[in-house]
Amino acid sequence: MTDVLRINDLVVEYTTQRGVARAVDRVILSLPENRTLGLAGESGCGKSTLGRAIMQLVPYPGRIVSGEITLNIDHDQVWKKGTIPKGDVPILDMTEDQMRSLRGSEIAYIFQDPMTSLNPMLSIGKHFVQMQQAHNPDIEEAEAIERATEVLEALGILAERVNDYPHQFSGGMRQRVMIGLGLVLRPRLLISDEPTTSLDVIVEAQILEEIQELKDMFNLTMILITHNLGVLAQTADDVAIMYAGRMAEIDTTETLFDNPQHPYTQALLQCVPDVTKPEKQLAWIPGAPPDLVDPPMGCMYHPRCPFAMDICKAEQPSLLESDTGGLVACHLYGRK
Repeated sequence: MTDVLRINDLVVEYTTQRGVARAVDRVILSLPENRTLGLAGESGCGKSTLGRAIMQLVPYPGRIVSGEITLNIDHDQVWKKGTIPKGDVPILDMTEDQMRSLRGSEIAYIFQDPMTSLNPMLSIGKHFVQMQQAHNPDIEEAEAIERATEVLEALGILAERVNDYPHQFSGGMRQRVMIGLGLVLRPRLLISDEPTTSLDVIVEAQILEEIQELKDMFNLTMILITHNLGVLAQTADDVAIMYAGRMAEIDTTETLFDNPQHPYTQALLQCVPDVTKPEKQLAWIPGAPPDLVDPPMGCMYHPRCPFAMDICKAEQPSLLESDTGGLVACHLYGRK
């Protein structure tokens, strides 16, 4: 099976007044085609920074320091100054013009807040026209609108609403528009960043179901960024747990939920309320994520870990194969 995305030893840092914060720290990841990878962890663990790094959209004062990101494209990508041949493309070696040709057509990103991502001065149809004409200047506006209505109708939005403006839509409908913008050019990889965070549970369930249907319809490979483990249980094929910029555990969704290996993963799952056991006391993880400007020595999680050993305080664990066949970075379970 072809890997659509491969990441090797990626490092992203933010320069602050207090010092340098390493938001993504030597991340290694691979994503086979037609699978959904769920990326989870507490706020500030580096999930969104990793997603933006794949697009080369890390905001200032952040910067990609080192590492490799490889995208597999299945056809020649034509851009205004030449052609990017199909096959494995090194993202970090791309010029800005080349990246602009890849964004939207090969890699699409659905941002967290659709109200601030959509231009209030443009109709929904104009958003779709601009997106398509940026990659294909020869496309007629009527054809672009036709393609837009096809995608919007698949998302449950009536074709006649293509001339409405963002403020005329509910939060759930705006999120559907953002998903449609991500899908209209049939990208190879779709990165969805907290697509249901601001929505109520009923609309959230509808959108998750629509995302799954569209994944199958358009043969998508997806990264779904969220802090909601219930969302991942419902939609993801594989799950990667991040903590303090590093990968803590990667496994199939079923295996990770049934048999989590890393103490952090175990703690996260224990914090999920169980509606079938209302008498069960709600768990929490003591302490707080580390200060990335002044991180602890050794394993980043050891100050909060009930199983911490002396080696955890001195040595950062490597990401190694676990007993379940996944990958885990823990001195308890990561030994071969």
